[in-house]
Amino acid sequence: MRALIRELIETVILALLIFMTLQFSVQNFRVEGPSMTPTVEDGQYLLVNKAVYFHLNPADVKRWLPFIDVDDDDNLFPFHQPRRGEIVVFKFPRDESRDFIKRVIGVPGDTVEVRDGQVFIDGEPVDEPYIKKPDEANMDPFVVPPGEYFVMGDNRRSSNDSRDWGSVPEKNIIGRAWVSYWPLDAWRSLQAFGGH
Repeated sequence: MRALIRELIETVILALLIFMTLQFSVQNFRVEGPSMTPTVEDGQYLLVNKAVYFHLNPADVKRWLPFIDVDDDDNLFPFHQPRRGEIVVFKFPRDESRDFIKRVIGVPGDTVEVRDGQVFIDGEPVDEPYIKKPDEANMDPFVVPPGEYFVMGDNRRSSNDSRDWGSVPEKNIIGRAWVSYWPLDAWRSLQAFGGH
């Protein structure tokens, strides 16, 4: 009887550990609206990798590991920070109860500009093979502040994005859109494109 109880407790603990690991690292997300068409469509379900952008606050690192020299201004990313071309899910800066999905166009320090629909980063044109219906919009140069990201939808004609409301703070980013899993005929890994 003791062995059975012990085995049951071990199984419950293992199940809780697996559940907590999945909760920390993966989240499902339902796409709402046409702003990322045709890359992802309205109503499509995605898995979001939350662990890839996990970061540590420098003050916390200094408190727990005083022998490590860290810069106070930069968060520490064990994996990597968001990169140009990656599709991210984030809390909308103007209403954090809403989650948005967009593509990272500019990272901290980049100067982003749009001329006749063509995106430029630091004066260089960006190759965007995911754009199927370009628009003719213009946007004056915008320098992405430290700790923030400039994001745009792939469907530029129907996207409410950083051109309208500014950049996204790092703290608002939930994770990288990783896999489309529903509907089944849309199952695929979501590719990142390298910017410039």
